[in-house]
Amino acid sequence: MVHEPNNWGRFGPDDQRGTLNLLTPDVVLAALSAATTGEVLNLAMPIRGATSSPAPTTVPHLRGRPLPQHFMSVDGGDYAAGARPIGDGLCVADDALIVTPHGTTTHMDALCHMWSGGQVYNGHPAARVRSYGATRCGIEQVGGVVARGVLFDVPRRLGLDHLPADFRISAELLEEIATPRPGDVAVIRTGWPLVWERSREEYWSGQPGLSADAGRWLAAHDVSVVAADNAAIGGLNVRGLADEGLADDLHLILLHRHGIHLIEMLWLEVLGAAGPAEFVFVVAPLRIEGGTGSPVTPLAIL
Repeated sequence: MVHEPNNWGRFGPDDQRGTLNLLTPDVVLAALSAATTGEVLNLAMPIRGATSSPAPTTVPHLRGRPLPQHFMSVDGGDYAAGARPIGDGLCVADDALIVTPHGTTTHMDALCHMWSGGQVYNGHPAARVRSYGATRCGIEQVGGVVARGVLFDVPRRLGLDHLPADFRISAELLEEIATPRPGDVAVIRTGWPLVWERSREEYWSGQPGLSADAGRWLAAHDVSVVAADNAAIGGLNVRGLADEGLADDLHLILLHRHGIHLIEMLWLEVLGAAGPAEFVFVVAPLRIEGGTGSPVTPLAIL
């Protein structure tokens, strides 16, 4: 049962897209005017093999999530060893990728990803999330997202390279930086991925993130998506867990109660250096029927 302001029923009893419904054709066309130079920035982390992925299985909320596996099924060595080319000398290289999106690479959470009680977003029965996939609020409901992006570069505002691990971003601090319009994508830079290059252990010793009041502030401004460069939108403690109770959990505030999709583990350093006040944000998840999330490559068009 939801006991605080929420978006259940706002877009109809059968809604599975949440605040993405705010991205009407008129809103999308208006968002396109945020681009002024045409420069395109890739905001995704690279998908690396298991030996270099920033997702150790010792972190509690990542247990059971296999690290990315990328391997070649056919490569040049096969032909050097005597494999026959296809047809008249044509050679081909093929590879395979196994990836669990949550916590292992840049990804978007579906509205079915997290809930409390017996219902996912909008009152759909949680029992509809089955062993073969979610039959309500799966990632395939997203389609494509084209919106105005607003960068909240919190470290730059405070004169830091990155936020400390125990820092929780307040609503007041977000308000000092910018005020989003309905349908905007709020892009939150903590700078924490810089720590990965310095120390793997420090990276997972806790993480900065949004506070509960900041999540509610963004929800009250009707953002369509919240995207951040940390692993969980909210902060993590030294055990890799959120300190908030269920009432203040960021995933429950945004995904479950307000139908706001989340994108985590972005690479925002180039965007932060460019320092745009606004830009065009473009992303589309893989069309995984019943998926709880998907790897994504968000783009910022300046």
